[in-house]
Amino acid sequence: MSGKNDDTPKVGAAPQLEWIQIRKDVEKNRGFAEMIPNPNVETASEKFKRKFGENPLVPIGCVATGTVLFLGLASFIRRNPKMSQKMMRARIFAQGFTVVALIAGIFKTAVDTGKEEGSG
Repeated sequence: MSGKNDDTPKVGAAPQLEWIQIRKDVEKNRGFAEMIPNPNVETASEKFKRKFGENPLVPIGCVATGTVLFLGLASFIRRNPKMSQKMMRARIFAQGFTVVALIAGIFKTAVDTGKEEGSG
């Protein structure tokens, strides 16, 4: 009784078979590592709330774009070309608003990051 596990390679084992032992160790530890919660990982809803708080205009623009697109397609299906055309023009405006909000948010984040680095 040497106190060693049966999984340990025996002395004199062929070096080309070491990968088998490594694979067993990895598989044994894989499930254990997933059970340990990582406090730095945020859920999707937490990330959405954080991003929405940082730049609320982007999700609002996305919802507006989607709504106008849906209304425009509904007008197209109902064969109302005037309303469909107006909705497609409004979609372009909403998309432009979303892109501008996105660029402004990126700029704001870059400026805020620069201030944090300069003060620290």
